[in-house]
Parts: sequence; structure tokens; C-alpha cells
Amino acid sequence: MISTKDLGLFQKIFKSRFSAFFSILCLYLCLSFLIRIVFVFWSIKDIDLSLMYILRAFFTGFIFDITTGLLFLFLYNVYLLLLPKKWIGSILDKTFTYFYLILILIIIYFSLLAEIPFWDEFGVRFNFIAVDYLIYTYEVVENINQSYPLPLIIAVLIGLVVLTFFLLKKLHAFKNAFSGKDSFKFRAYLAIPTLIITFALSSFMKNKQADFSNNLVINEIGKNGAYSFFSAYRSNELDYEIFYPKLPIKEAYTITKQTLLQKNQKYNTTKWDDISRSTEGNNEERPNIILVAIESFSADFLTAFGNTDGLTPNYDKLANESIFFTNLYATGTRTVRGMEALTLCIPPTPGNSIVRRPDNENLFSIATVLKSKKYHPYFIYGGDGYFDNMNNFFGGQGFDIVDRDRGNPLSDNIKTERFAIQDNEVSFENAWGICDEDIYKQSIKYADKSYEKQQPFFQFIMTTSNHKPYTFPNGKIDLPQGERNSAVKYTDYALGKFISTAKTKSWFKNTVFVIVADHCASSAGKWEINIAKHHIPAIIYNLKESKPENISRLASQIDLMPTVFGYLGWNYNTSLYGKDINQMNSADERAFIGNYRTLGLLKNNLFTQIDDRKRVKQFTVSGKDKSLSEVNFKNNDLIAETISSYQTASERFKNGKMKSK
Repeated sequence: MISTKDLGLFQKIFKSRFSAFFSILCLYLCLSFLIRIVFVFWSIKDIDLSLMYILRAFFTGFIFDITTGLLFLFLYNVYLLLLPKKWIGSILDKTFTYFYLILILIIIYFSLLAEIPFWDEFGVRFNFIAVDYLIYTYEVVENINQSYPLPLIIAVLIGLVVLTFFLLKKLHAFKNAFSGKDSFKFRAYLAIPTLIITFALSSFMKNKQADFSNNLVINEIGKNGAYSFFSAYRSNELDYEIFYPKLPIKEAYTITKQTLLQKNQKYNTTKWDDISRSTEGNNEERPNIILVAIESFSADFLTAFGNTDGLTPNYDKLANESIFFTNLYATGTRTVRGMEALTLCIPPTPGNSIVRRPDNENLFSIATVLKSKKYHPYFIYGGDGYFDNMNNFFGGQGFDIVDRDRGNPLSDNIKTERFAIQDNEVSFENAWGICDEDIYKQSIKYADKSYEKQQPFFQFIMTTSNHKPYTFPNGKIDLPQGERNSAVKYTDYALGKFISTAKTKSWFKNTVFVIVADHCASSAGKWEINIAKHHIPAIIYNLKESKPENISRLASQIDLMPTVFGYLGWNYNTSLYGKDINQMNSADERAFIGNYRTLGLLKNNLFTQIDDRKRVKQFTVSGKDKSLSEVNFKNNDLIAETISSYQTASERFKNGKMKSK
């Protein structure tokens, strides 16, 4: 029970110079608790309803909230302590107090409100995605403006700040703050302990402390959005050597080299850390290749995987005429991860995607193989490829760039051509870029140019229409603007129109189309890595003398292009981690799946997971939803394979061994 003395001290604090300070801190704690409750009910179907887990998540979250609230108010706390008593209540005092508290309240309300759409899209608190988006103000501001009424958001923020000031005035918080002539001793009595607590908590609390369970929602409930944002900012680059379980490096390479070697390959040298292999093919063909990476195109949008909404009639039709991969998994949850997987064909190394890292030019990639076969590679994107460092990455591998070019230059180190998509070539555009119909017209345009020069071409096309705000040209489909299913149906419509147009071209009969998702529409779910939310479709269409076939064998996104090379019968050297699925034994089938911190290997219905706390866990995988059940026994061979794959991939990039020779 609270004693009379404690109650008197409590009242004295809220009638003191620190009245506004503690009022706003309490307000923030209440709002953070409320948003936590909202997220629990929002994701109730994915939550582990263990009372102990929920209580721990809320307790952990409360500590994060206190830490964040104190950090928000840190400067004000110091100010209240140090401002001389004679200046309390002066114009200077009032100006600083009002300005600082308005700024803090805007930050608090904006961060809390912004968490709602972020949770809706990703099912997590702010993470490295939010950090990345902060860099690209044009795309993000335009996306917010097109997805939500920006004037209304601003009005709501202003209204909330005004309402808060009104309540603070009613509670006499400002009156007490400006009239309380507290002695320095009393102010120190309040300020110094809170400053010590601020330093102690901010030093001790690490975001990973909330990751105490295997349930994603429980872990995220125990976090604070603003704290998670700054935590992600600090840990955007994760050094595998420091944070992850390791093997002796020579042992790791020995295991990796054993797992990489296909039946039609041999190593070029006996050097222990050289993974370059020569690949033997038969009856080599060199058709044009168009790789379409479709934004957020989950497998469960397709009729083949049980969808009954009729969203993808064109893709469904193409799948029935193609090599159709029905058991393929994306390596990550972002476009840059899909690009990394499809071009570099490596497991998803921790931290930021290699697409976004410095010194990522001239890596061994599919472009290295394509250029050895005299292909002209293009990267075609409907926005400005400055976003997510896409242009520098693809240009650094030797691709010519086709994009909207809003004035963001390529790095001076990159020697490639860049072709701007002109305004008169655009019929519809939103925050992320031109509509899919327009991007496919660019593909046709540059395919025609390559054909005229009698040069085989490779195009990497990145679509954007299936991305929030889910807008597209009117009159194309029978669903309304602004909804995910509508965007999927328009995306499929544009793809069908593209293939129909391509069929009228002379180059069509000698062109192979590889059509795959970059990642799923959402990765949120019950588990930290939700395997079912990495399931993506892929087809290889228009292969000469190839009958339609469903490949139900387990495959990774990194295997898609090596498998294409296999179908074309290519002889080539490779340092890719991706493998030709048709050259694998069934026991060797695997998929690499990760997020920016947690990495895993799916093999033989066993998922081996490693993370940045050097933990190793294994789960059995079962059911259509790929549910995970942690096992007590350990398959040490799979643990060694998982660690060695990620360890060597990280070591190769860090030490320049991934560079093309």
C-alpha cells in the first residue's frame, strides 16, 4: 500500500518544477501500454497465449517504454536541473519549455501513429526497414501522401499536441512548472536519480532482450517502436564474426565446398577458400533472357496454391505452359534481398543486404556469367534506382540502367550507361514508380534495340505496382484502387499484356522468360521466421523443346538462375552458392531463409536457425502452414552446414573474396 508520506511526495513532485516532465512521461507510458494492447488483439491468431510469456513481454515493454520516455525528455531534465532559480517562469523559460515539449510531443505522437501502418504491413515494431526508408524521403513522403491523407495526419498531430497542452494546463502542470521556485537541492533530488536511471537503462537495455521466445508476436510486443528504430539504426550492419556461431574457418569452407559441388562440376583449384567450379553442360543455347521480379507476389495469391479469388489468371495460364517451381522459398522479406538472391545467388548474410552495402561492385554474379556469354545486361526499374542503392549495385555488376532518373547520380566508380524513362513514356505513376504496363513497354523498347543490333540481351525487370498505395491506371480491372488484391490482379493483368505484346515480336521465339517474386506480401506470423510467408512462385517460360513441368522439389531463390543456366546447357565457371535443382540429389535440397538478424536453413523438414546471440535452434516443420516445433535433439551435420554456409558467405564479402576475378 502507498503510505501517506509517499502520497505526499507524489503530490509534491507533480506540483513542482518537474510537473510537466512527469506528466508527459506518464502520458507516454500510458499510450505505449495502450498501443501494446492494440497489437496483442490485432495479432491474436499468431500469439502464443502463454500467461507467463505475455506478462514477461509487457514487463519488458514497460522497461523499454520508461527508457524511451526518459531519453525523449533527457534534455528537458537537464534543463530543469540547471536553469537558475531566478529565471524560472521567465520568457526564456516558457519559450524553451513550450518549444521542446511541442517537438517531443510531435515525435511521440508521430512514432506511435506510424507504428500502426508499419505493424499492419510487416507485423513487427520499427526495424531496419524503417531505418532504410528514412533515407529515401521522396518515395516515403509520396507513399505516405498517396496511402493516407497527409493533411489529415498533420491535422491529427497538431490536434493531439493542442489537446495535450490543454490537459496539462487543466492539471496546472505548466503553472506549477513556471511558478515552482524549487531549490537546487530539491531539483537535484528529482533530476539526478532520473538521469542515473536514464543512463543505466539506456546502457543496459538491448533490443534483443525482448527476443526471449520463439514467437514473433510475443517478442515484438515486448519492444518499444522508437527504441527499436534506434536499435536497428545502430545494428544495421552485423559482423558475422562477432555476433554469430562459428566454426574454424577452414572447416567451414570444407563443409561448404562439399555441399556446393554438383554432379556436373569440379573445383578449379585445391585452394581451401576457393569455391570456383567449372560447370559442364550439353547442347548449349543462348536465347535472350528476361527476368521479371514481381513485387510482393506471394505464392498464396495463385490458384495453384488454393486461392479462390481469381486474381492471377495470366500467371496461372503461364504456369501451366512453363517449368513451374511449386516449392521455392525467398531468402528474405525485402526487395533488396530478392535482388541479392537472384543476382549474387548467395545466402542472406546478416545485417543489410549486400545490395545496400558499400564496396559491392564487381562481385561474382549472374552478370559475370552472362557477360562471358556476350549478353547485354539491363536493369529496368520504374522508379529512381537511387532508392535502396539499386542503381549502384546493378551498375557495379555491369548492367546498363533504365529508370526514372530524378537527378540522383550514379557513383563515379561505376562505368555503365543510364537511360532515363521520359515523362511522355509514362501513363501512370505513384510514389514507387511507373505502373507495370509502362515498365513492360520499356522492356519491349530495349529488347527491340538489342534485336536490331543482333546482340543477345538479359533484362532484370523490377515491378512496383503491387506495393502500397496499391494504385494503378483506371479501367484495367474490376476491383477498386488502394487494396492489395486489386494491385495483385492489376499486376497479373499487366503481365498478361506484356507476354501478348512480346509474342508479336521477332525476338520472342528466341527469348526465355523467368518470372518470380522478390518476396512475399508479408512475413508476419507466429514464428520469428515464418517459413510459409517465404513461399513464392517462379516459372521459366518459353524454353525451346521443353515440356511444361511442375518442380515440387525444395528449392531456394538463389537456385533459380543456376537452374536456368542448366536448362540452357551452359558450360561456365561459377562461384555462386546457388545450384541447378536438376543436378541435386533429393537429399541435398535446401532453402536459405532469413531476416536481417535471424538466419536459417530448411532441409529434410528440419529448420536450423542461428541468430546474433550465437544461439542455435532446430525445429521440425509440418503442415501447410509450415508450423515449427522446437526439438531437443540436435542434428549436428545440419548445424554445421547452416553455420558454414552463412559464415563463408559473410567472410567472402567482408574480405573481398566475392569479387569477380
